[in-house]
Amino acid sequence: MLSSSSSSTSSGGGSSVVHRVHCSLNLNTETGRLSARRPNLQNQPAHEKDRYKVRKAFCAAPGNTLVVADYGQLELRLLAHMADCKSMIRAFELGGDFHSRTALGMYDYIQEAVDKGECLLEWDEAHEAGPPPVPLLKDKFGGERRKAKILNFSIAYGKTAHGLAKDWGTSLEEAEATVARWYADRPEVRDWQARTRAYAARNGWVNTMIGRRRRLPEINSSDRRYKGRSERAAINTPIQGSAADVASAAMLSIVRDEALKDMGWRLLLQVHDEVMLEGPRESAQLAKQRVVACMANPWENLLGHVGKPLRVDLAVDASTADTWYEAK
Repeated sequence: MLSSSSSSTSSGGGSSVVHRVHCSLNLNTETGRLSARRPNLQNQPAHEKDRYKVRKAFCAAPGNTLVVADYGQLELRLLAHMADCKSMIRAFELGGDFHSRTALGMYDYIQEAVDKGECLLEWDEAHEAGPPPVPLLKDKFGGERRKAKILNFSIAYGKTAHGLAKDWGTSLEEAEATVARWYADRPEVRDWQARTRAYAARNGWVNTMIGRRRRLPEINSSDRRYKGRSERAAINTPIQGSAADVASAAMLSIVRDEALKDMGWRLLLQVHDEVMLEGPRESAQLAKQRVVACMANPWENLLGHVGKPLRVDLAVDASTADTWYEAK
């Protein structure tokens, strides 16, 4: 990586290493989501899996610091908007642990346990004194919450009960029953998926939120494998592709922001729903506020395409740190 992707400058016969690694970013992907190569900086180990703390190698220059900001459940929020799903919109309005709320709506016995005070949906340590008096839902019903989380993302991307049964190592009947419970509280999602598949079959393509088109030439194939793959892509593309639209619009807002430019901040990297900037330490808090504002309201760069903002707010979490590892 050092030989092919690191930066150096030379003047006369000498050279100086500037300790920067540059990757190539590609916009020409099936959904419009940025990809990276040489090296793939978007594929660094996740924080909880970063056994060797690789992300500590990505650090700010002396006198500078980093601002790292990312969207909270961006793709699920876009699904809630596109499907106009009342249950999902309500959950996002209430805030807190979205996946625990999903499990609460799927399993009657979890709702009963919460109603009886046997567990809590969540506990705000910043505003509550001491530890929670009873277990949290995510701890008492961890298995159910994990299934709810998997379902939130898998169904959003068109995964079937057959695929989930393989993932979970359960029977098809059990997977179908679990999927049915998920849809029971979110019928608008099932309806949106059916409309989207039908649109793709009629037209041979689907669109993202701003009208970018992905063609699906095999959507009406007689081969079930090709047809199924295209139908999943028909569901996935409007969600993942629209998330890429929002992330790109947010990047435009950030690089065009006069306050960030005047303070000397610059965008270093985008990792799908996350951005990283570097700038002077003394203005880090103000820069963080500006970045959050740009990401939470990127519509100026999408007006004329979207027509109106989402039915749900965009949640953005940001932090400052000297290294990428410490920012999470």
